[in-house]
Amino acid sequence: MQSNISQLLEQVKAGSFSAVARGITIVENELNGYEDLLLNLHESRHARVIGITGPPGAGKSTLVNALLHHWLKENKKIAVIAVDPSSPFNYGALLGDRIRMSDFYVNPNIFIRSLATRGALGGLNSKIIEITDLVKEAPFDLILVETVGVGQSEVEIAGLADCTVVTLVPEAGDEVQTLKAGIMEIANIFVVNKADRADAEGLYRNLRVLAHEKADGDHETAVIKTIATQHNGVAELAAEIIKFLAAQSELPEKRLHLMTEKSWQLIQAHRMKNIDHKKLKTELAAAIKDHSFNLYAFTKAFMQASEAINGS
Repeated sequence: MQSNISQLLEQVKAGSFSAVARGITIVENELNGYEDLLLNLHESRHARVIGITGPPGAGKSTLVNALLHHWLKENKKIAVIAVDPSSPFNYGALLGDRIRMSDFYVNPNIFIRSLATRGALGGLNSKIIEITDLVKEAPFDLILVETVGVGQSEVEIAGLADCTVVTLVPEAGDEVQTLKAGIMEIANIFVVNKADRADAEGLYRNLRVLAHEKADGDHETAVIKTIATQHNGVAELAAEIIKFLAAQSELPEKRLHLMTEKSWQLIQAHRMKNIDHKKLKTELAAAIKDHSFNLYAFTKAFMQASEAINGS
């Protein structure tokens, strides 16, 4: 198994899209070799992660399409991870990458993968950190992570991405103040998409005011107007993204926070791996019949018993 994983990683590093796809499947579903694969990843990759987020209907996928067209002209190699709503029946992605980004389906410089949220909060897949780390092993210049638009809980993307682009449309103008304490706070760049619509200028001005209020020293969050369907403003957005990435010199606090939380989750998962779920259900079914049943006392006793068995 170790040799197979090593071979797969070498293929990923060589830029094999099929190897990247197989690796993602192994990681997402925790198949055989999952831990070996993750343990052999490195932190020396050069690919930068760009998060594209915002409410439903903001045109995130269209904006990603336009950015891909722009960066292809600069001969960049790009991976797109599109996180879609989960099917309530099979936890698969409801929206297909082939439908949304069919222009790039056979392009040798563009890798696209749809992931389902599988009920995860934050607009992301629960394995998104591991998957992104795997994709970083391949020789991509940029990795775009497009999140499902679920509102303020989507702030998790701020920890994952080197640059977070928050996309809004003119109709969101009245919502800016209510969003201010949530998703608006994570933006490294604001985009007013569909800027040919009514009220676009008003939203643009409101965002400029908000950006000025949250300015840090000499840095003020950029606000860019785009019409992604016509590729208007996309070159300016791409330039602003690259400029922001170039200005980063150390690990952002949000990234450190996310990595700490992920490490904590891994530690918890390791400690729980010997817990027998079926045994838990069976014992709970019997214990709950007692009129003095207490869930917390039961759980504590079950964990202590499991630890005693595993430690012996």
